[in-house]
Amino acid sequence: MPGLRVELTVAVARTLPWGVVGAAGATGLLIAALSRTAGEEGDWLALPLLRAAILAFAMGLVFLLDDPARHTTSTVPTSRPLRVALRVALVAPAVAAWWTVALLLVPPDIRPPVAAVTLEAGAAFALAVAGAVAVVRCSDLTRPGPPVAAGLLTSSLLALLLSPPWWALFVPVDDDRWAAAHDRWAVLLAGAVAVGVVGAVEPVRRWSLRRAGPR
Repeated sequence: MPGLRVELTVAVARTLPWGVVGAAGATGLLIAALSRTAGEEGDWLALPLLRAAILAFAMGLVFLLDDPARHTTSTVPTSRPLRVALRVALVAPAVAAWWTVALLLVPPDIRPPVAAVTLEAGAAFALAVAGAVAVVRCSDLTRPGPPVAAGLLTSSLLALLLSPPWWALFVPVDDDRWAAAHDRWAVLLAGAVAVGVVGAVEPVRRWSLRRAGPR
């Protein structure tokens, strides 16, 4: 049994989109590092840059469940929840390391409150993975990454530009809504985790976004 687990872990690790995740992570770190060159404007630019870095990395995580051999692996005895959990577990250390480096790239004197922005990052990353899980469950797509990436980018822009005051998410540190905004981020995080857990469970009946053809 231990040997089987090791073989499964190695097999799943080989199918992970490390190149896409790595490119997104490198882009995010470059964005975060711009806070070191902001000069006098660094005080108010640090938080937007860090949020942009979070979004850039999240755009790579949406490809976590891309698997061209999905319809082949669906017939193996290993359950889908286990396969999804293994993919998340394998990439989690890289995500934690990336976030640590991103925070350290922002000078301490202009670094936003770490706990609050970490909550934002966790919610964004969870939403990225949950979106991919939902697409896999509800469709036959082998590459859910592109549509989820488009949805994540669009929803982020809408939240930034069109959110009503009572649901503002991207507020500055000195805004009176800072604490309330992070209550909303906590709700988004909990919702994303719930969607991911429910979506990863094997459905009793197979539903698909594709219409069934004539028999």
